[in-house]
Amino acid sequence: MIQSMAASATESAIRRPVDLAVVILNYNTRALLQACLRSLQASATELAVEVMVVDNASTDGSAALVREEFPQVQVIVNPANIGYSAGNNVGLRMLGFDQFPPRPVDSLPRYVLLLNPDTVVPPQTLTAMVRFMDDHPTIGVAGPRVRRPDGSLDRACRRSFPTPQVSFYRMIGLSRLFPRSRRFNAYNLEYLPEEAVHPVDSVVGAYMQVRREAILAVGLLDERFFMYGEDLDWAKRIKDAGWEIWYNGAVEITHVKEAASRQSAKARIDFYEAMWLFYQKHYQRNTNWLLDKAILAGIVGKGGLDVTAHLWRYCRGARRPAAAPVGQVNVDSV
Repeated sequence: MIQSMAASATESAIRRPVDLAVVILNYNTRALLQACLRSLQASATELAVEVMVVDNASTDGSAALVREEFPQVQVIVNPANIGYSAGNNVGLRMLGFDQFPPRPVDSLPRYVLLLNPDTVVPPQTLTAMVRFMDDHPTIGVAGPRVRRPDGSLDRACRRSFPTPQVSFYRMIGLSRLFPRSRRFNAYNLEYLPEEAVHPVDSVVGAYMQVRREAILAVGLLDERFFMYGEDLDWAKRIKDAGWEIWYNGAVEITHVKEAASRQSAKARIDFYEAMWLFYQKHYQRNTNWLLDKAILAGIVGKGGLDVTAHLWRYCRGARRPAAAPVGQVNVDSV
């Protein structure tokens, strides 16, 4: 059952523990958020599930919609758009993680699900994913197969870490030339069947289910990542702490993707900044000087060309109103 979340920190501290706490970070995606919450409302589960929406200062009436149509869902409104990591951390702290003095472990939700508002979750998904992690106690993070509205696979739902070698093959296009190659396309793992169930380095933050003990082991999301890369960074830290991360292709959700970052040059800049931050944090210290400079040049060069091309298309569209609208930001999570 989906139960009402307490509105105050005091009530939150004494509420009974739940199986799954769903944290949805929203920014100006009112209609999509409504569809997401309706799909959760229709979930067929006997689990104790709580849902929290953290709103990053939306101007489209998202928070009011949730209060009016979904009174069982707690709403937290941030005074500004503080980004994906910081926004989700607000929800995690409200659940009792990273509190001082710390709450008893058994009073925390057994699992936390970071869920994007532009997703639709079928009725059996929550039960299936919790059961999957219950059956595999060494798994710290799990995610389902994620499809786009056109039926294609969201390739970010199962990934290897972007090591310098893996990133190099992606950057020069070998991953696209050889999509079934274990060597050249290790990042998106397209040589594996979509319906398979297997360990990975990371799943996508659109549906990232994390075990309570894994969060306690590594802490919250790194708030230096504003929009991209935070899921990879969290997965890397959790895996480095000894937990497994699995992709469950037997369970599926739908993800519109980039609904909140559409037509945004800033989103592209954030993407390449996150790419550099992830590399700098996890790999730079073990990379020789020459390769390090080549990676920096590649990120700056590719990012500069991408942002310039986007701005050029946007400006051309602005000068010619009859032209087709500019599409969504077409970048995968780092």
